[in-house]
Amino acid sequence: MKGVFLMHFQKLMDNFFLHYLEHFDKHCFNVEMHDETYTIGQGEPEFTVVIHKDVPKKELLESTELALGEAYMRGDIEIKGDLFHMLCTFLEQADRFSLDRKGLRSILYMSEKKKDQAKEVSSHYDLGNEFYKLWLDPTMSYSCAYFKHDTDTLEQAQRNKVDYILEKLYLKQGMSLLDIGCGWGFLLIEAAKKYGVKGYGCTLSKEQWKKSQERIKAEGLEDLVTIDLIDYRDLEDKGLKFDRIVSVGMMEHVGRSNYATYMETANHLLKEGGIFLLHTITGHDEVVSEPWIRKYIFPGGTLPSLRELISHAYDADFRVIDVESLRRHYYKTLRCWYKNFLAVHDKVAGWKGDEFVRMWDLYLCGCAAAFYIGYIDIHQVLMTKGNNNELPMTRWY
Repeated sequence: MKGVFLMHFQKLMDNFFLHYLEHFDKHCFNVEMHDETYTIGQGEPEFTVVIHKDVPKKELLESTELALGEAYMRGDIEIKGDLFHMLCTFLEQADRFSLDRKGLRSILYMSEKKKDQAKEVSSHYDLGNEFYKLWLDPTMSYSCAYFKHDTDTLEQAQRNKVDYILEKLYLKQGMSLLDIGCGWGFLLIEAAKKYGVKGYGCTLSKEQWKKSQERIKAEGLEDLVTIDLIDYRDLEDKGLKFDRIVSVGMMEHVGRSNYATYMETANHLLKEGGIFLLHTITGHDEVVSEPWIRKYIFPGGTLPSLRELISHAYDADFRVIDVESLRRHYYKTLRCWYKNFLAVHDKVAGWKGDEFVRMWDLYLCGCAAAFYIGYIDIHQVLMTKGNNNELPMTRWY
């Protein structure tokens, strides 16, 4: 009798899960579970979702993305076929995902206080320089590259990106340049070498700071480049002022409640008429980021929309002079990273375990899919503090 009950219960759960997956029928795919194969959608199946272990109904209804993401990490779900294509298929239909904001309050609405943000940044960027060195290019650039030509390697595209940013900043010898969230310091080092500017960077990552010090010393640039382990909000206390400010991939970590502070701080640190280039991933609306990526990849991370970013810029007395989307460049960058990461799977698994590897597969491939289908975007916003009538009247980059 007990066996019959369990069989009926299992059938009910299978029916629920299949009914749930039928929401995502824009593309045809197979589902394998409990020795049965089912087809969702019409046409020829494009991939197969293999269910090794049931995904709890409560978790699916609370957050589709979080439940399926965690199941994939554990190996309870496996994909036969192209992971990238599968993720594109589901993200295209993300409006059909379940999301219980009240139930996920602790993940969706994390603290955006200074002391907590330092820990959140460290949880991602302090995984170890050796880890990032395995799959980033030699410049150790962990942001969107710029592919000027189809044949550009990842390293060339990262160098292109830095050159492009420095051109947009309209640098002159002897100027001062602040990099908010400077990573491993490559941009500041290039600015000092190519333009003779005096660079200052700030980061909250101890690992990035340590590597940046080695790089500065190796280049003999101790007199031109300084990088401190400090929160950008503490820079005003140093009484510093800069001719130019750049911030690449930093605003995603600021937190919506701090956007005004971020812009106001940049304004106070920039000289009158100075140029500020902000390079950030953007969302299409003003909601918090997805729960899986907030829980496992970027705790506290939030994507600004372009409209709120520009609104805060003008509130802080900036004048926007150019906006450029690099969405397809980030898609290609992430595909390069994912390819590199696949090549070092075994080594990373030896360090961190299989679940960590599957988590990063999902992160890199999922972000590539999100940029490819336009679910998210990335923009470079060029602005000046107040009006600047001394710049060229047409684009100089």
